[in-house]
Amino acid sequence: MQNFIHYAKRCQSWLSSIQTRVSLQKQARRPIGMIPLPVFGLIWLCVLSFIALGEVPGELSVMLAVVAVLGFSCAEIGKHIPVLRYLGGPVMVTVLLPSYWVHSELMPMELESSIRAFWENTNILYLFTAAVVVGGILSMERGLLIKGFVKLFVPLAAGSVAATIVGTLTGMALGLSAHHTFFYIVVPIMAGGLGEGAIPLTLGYAAILQTSQPELFAQVMPPIVLGNLTAVACAGVLHRLGQLNSDLSQLGQKLSAGHLKSRPTDSTPAALMESLASVGMVALSLYMVGVLVHQLTGWPAPLVMLGLAVLIKLTVTLSSGLEEGAYLMHHFFTQAAAYPILFGMGLTLTPWQALVSVLTPVYLITIVVTVLTLALVGLIVGRWAGLNPIESAIINVCHSGMGSVGDMAILTSAHRMHLMPFAQLATRMGGALTIVIALMMFSVYQN
Repeated sequence: MQNFIHYAKRCQSWLSSIQTRVSLQKQARRPIGMIPLPVFGLIWLCVLSFIALGEVPGELSVMLAVVAVLGFSCAEIGKHIPVLRYLGGPVMVTVLLPSYWVHSELMPMELESSIRAFWENTNILYLFTAAVVVGGILSMERGLLIKGFVKLFVPLAAGSVAATIVGTLTGMALGLSAHHTFFYIVVPIMAGGLGEGAIPLTLGYAAILQTSQPELFAQVMPPIVLGNLTAVACAGVLHRLGQLNSDLSQLGQKLSAGHLKSRPTDSTPAALMESLASVGMVALSLYMVGVLVHQLTGWPAPLVMLGLAVLIKLTVTLSSGLEEGAYLMHHFFTQAAAYPILFGMGLTLTPWQALVSVLTPVYLITIVVTVLTLALVGLIVGRWAGLNPIESAIINVCHSGMGSVGDMAILTSAHRMHLMPFAQLATRMGGALTIVIALMMFSVYQN
């Protein structure tokens, strides 16, 4: 009997060892992001070979693979960094690591120049924005869309006012002037990014002061970039808070994937592909209208596109096939393109030296307090307004995002890319109102 027990324990130990080995082998074979491991290795081998030959081809097919493998590689690193992985580590590493590589000249020039040319020539960020925003809106329930947009104004307005006051008082308490803190730190953070935020804001400042706009732009850019990174960390913490506190993640009206057309359908694959192609052309056409309106009026193209998509959803009864195609397009781009786009953002739009220049305690504390106030007010007021507190807070911190790419980074960190339409509202509309009010106050103050 004792021999039987002894052999049984040995067999159990042996089986446990086999299970452990199988588990480790499965983990070793798991894909990196969306890329199967053998394909991931093959693409890396090709990239290194191109660099050794002295030229990385700039054609679309090659660059998509290059940016994808680099973006998912950085995200994989961020997932394994203790503590940071709960603060949006994958997103922060994907944005900051290429920025540091470029600054330190660690990235081969052939690779950097090819990626930079690809980013600037294709403007691929706006393809991603069109797919995610239009797909998200057209696949959403109409009632949710109406209630969500209306209710979000309350926590967003309250958070903007509170962040302005608290952020300015914090800067003053740390020795900065109220004028400098308000107009050159707090307002730029909530102005809606670089293109649609910092540029019109500093053009207005320059016209009032009758001075050079590039100097003013260089002054407000670091708080914008650092504010966005703070928002990424806040979004990661909010996501973790929602996981740990079931009350916060369940209370109130949710603007989440449960309301999207994500249920299985009886449509054939061919019909779904046709619907996907159709809604893709809808997204491209709405973006083209936005570009045209921008050329005629100066209104931001993504904001025009957002408004048109909402108008279509509210006034036109879409077929179930078109809604299914919208959901597929939204889901594909959020899963497959987020980290590659973030890598391009880090390489081309995130200057490392500008970030380092504002890493003084005074600037850093002022920026962090401003963004945290947005999040905290969104959490509290959103719950009072009947919204899900976590999602309300995440939308509020998107008010400090760097336009579309900033929203993408924040929502990727929060694992809630389906909130992109609402995030665009916070960034675009909130940013535009912030600029108008700030310029009016700046003009009065100077006079």
